[in-house]
Amino acid sequence: MKLAKPSFFILIALIGGLAILSSTLSKTPVLPLFAQSLHASPAEIGWIVMASTIPGVLISYPAGALADHLGHRRVLLASLIVFATAPFLYLLIDTAWQLMAVRFYHGFATAIFGTVASAAIAERYTSDRATRLSTYSSVTIVGRSIAPFLGGFLISLASFHAVYIACAISGVLALGAGLLLGDDTPAPTGSLERPPFWNSLITVLRDRGIMLVSGVEAAQYLVFGAIEAFLALYAASLDIPAWQIGAILGVQLVSIVFAKPLMGRVSDRVGRRQVIIPGLLVGAASVALLPYAPGFLGLTVLSLVFGIGFATVTSSTAALVADLTRDRRYGSSMGVLRTVMDVGQSIGPVLTGWMVGTAGYGSAFTGLAMILVLAALLLGLVFEET
Repeated sequence: MKLAKPSFFILIALIGGLAILSSTLSKTPVLPLFAQSLHASPAEIGWIVMASTIPGVLISYPAGALADHLGHRRVLLASLIVFATAPFLYLLIDTAWQLMAVRFYHGFATAIFGTVASAAIAERYTSDRATRLSTYSSVTIVGRSIAPFLGGFLISLASFHAVYIACAISGVLALGAGLLLGDDTPAPTGSLERPPFWNSLITVLRDRGIMLVSGVEAAQYLVFGAIEAFLALYAASLDIPAWQIGAILGVQLVSIVFAKPLMGRVSDRVGRRQVIIPGLLVGAASVALLPYAPGFLGLTVLSLVFGIGFATVTSSTAALVADLTRDRRYGSSMGVLRTVMDVGQSIGPVLTGWMVGTAGYGSAFTGLAMILVLAALLLGLVFEET
């Protein structure tokens, strides 16, 4: 008896969960701690964290445009090959610059996969778009949620290398599951000639709404990337052990898992802006309070609240961009969103590393909170719902 294939949504969510588990294991909380063990300075750690986001700036739009023309399966498989191979390279690292180079290569995996998976879901599901995108994201965040706990445990019990071996296992499993993925949407018949490729980009870049929402997403991910890197180091500076640091970051991701589908459903019902602005303000408040809660319990609570704010914002941004997309250019639109987002995420760790090095953690966290407040004001004052 022939077994039925799982639905596209179930399969892409499973692949995403495994891939993001692998990706997050490679950085949370291990990356800044591993970099510090290689005698990297705070500024260098910022550049190391940033290295994996640069490919998002370079490849997100081309990957989305390729998926529009060639179908999703082939492009997704290319990203899964990187997920499966990059973890083995961490085992060979001896210097901070080598770590930066491996992070750059690893960044191509998430840049391609995130763009194309989101575009594929947005294209297939319209009436419940935010719910589907948020549910998919929450499944991937299950991987993100497991990673800090598992990574912190493996560092304390064994070594940094044990973390990267676990990362490799998850990446290989994601590639194996990806081979089961069928491209059930016929690829467009048009060729990848230069004019259509660039015309799609120009059309998206001229859309004021898409670019504004992408900017808000960039601000949110700027802060998220900074917190992901420097909350671990801040906790370590307070002599909090590695397994507790993993728990602090882990509860943040657990909160995202549960909050994101709920806020996606709210967004489908009440509108996108009504969800995004409160989420930005909640995130700003939690980040601003971090210097005033110097202990495991306080940092855990604020990390959880930040996760809720982050989930609230990102439950609606991708769906809003898809709502604004014209002529079914979902890959191109998501590619631009991811590119702008990765610019923000790239700036975050470098900017925060500089602020921490020159003014300390308190000033750095206050500056990050102000970025979220300004994003909320911009969205509230400029954006008009369509």
